[in-house]
Amino acid sequence: MTSTGLSQGKRAAVVSGFSSGAGILFHVVASTCGLTLLIQTSELAFYAVKVVGAGYLMWLGIKVLRSRSLFNLEPANVQTLRSIFSSGFLSAALNPKPGMFVLAFVPQFVNPTLGSVTLQMIGYGVWFALLTAAGFSLMGIFASKLTLWLIRTPKLVKGLNVGAGVTFISSSLAIAMMKQR
Repeated sequence: MTSTGLSQGKRAAVVSGFSSGAGILFHVVASTCGLTLLIQTSELAFYAVKVVGAGYLMWLGIKVLRSRSLFNLEPANVQTLRSIFSSGFLSAALNPKPGMFVLAFVPQFVNPTLGSVTLQMIGYGVWFALLTAAGFSLMGIFASKLTLWLIRTPKLVKGLNVGAGVTFISSSLAIAMMKQR
C-alpha cells in the first residue's frame, strides 16, 4: 500500500488496500468453511500453504533487492489496477498468518445464541476485511503525499527498498520455519 501510494498515486493505493482486505476476506471465508482448521490439523495442507506462501514472499524479497524499486519515486511504469489488486490479494491470501489470526480472533465475538455461527463469522469477518482495506488504503494515500519530501532524500528511499526486501525475505523464512500447532 505504501509503496503503491508513493509510486502509483492515491487511486492505486486504494486498490492495493482493498486487495489486502480481499485477502483477509479470503481467510474469513476459508476459516468459516474449515480450510484454516484443515491447515491446522493436516500436516500436508499446512506445509503446502506454507511452502507456496514462503516461496512467494521470497520471490518478492529477491525481486525488490535486485531492482531496488519497491519504493520508487521516479515516474513509474503505471501498473494496471488489476495487476495491483492481484499482487496485493496474493500477498495476503498466500500468507497463512492472517488465516490463523482470523480463526483465533473472529470466533471470540460469535455468540451461538444469536443465530447462525456461519453468518456471524462471515459478518464479523467482512467488517474486519473492510477495516483492513480502509486502514491500508489510508496508509497508501498518506504515503502518496510524502513523495515530494522523499524525492529530496534518496538515501532514505534506498534504505526503504533494502529494508522492504529484507523484510519480505525474513517473513518468508519465518513462514518456512513455522510449526503446525
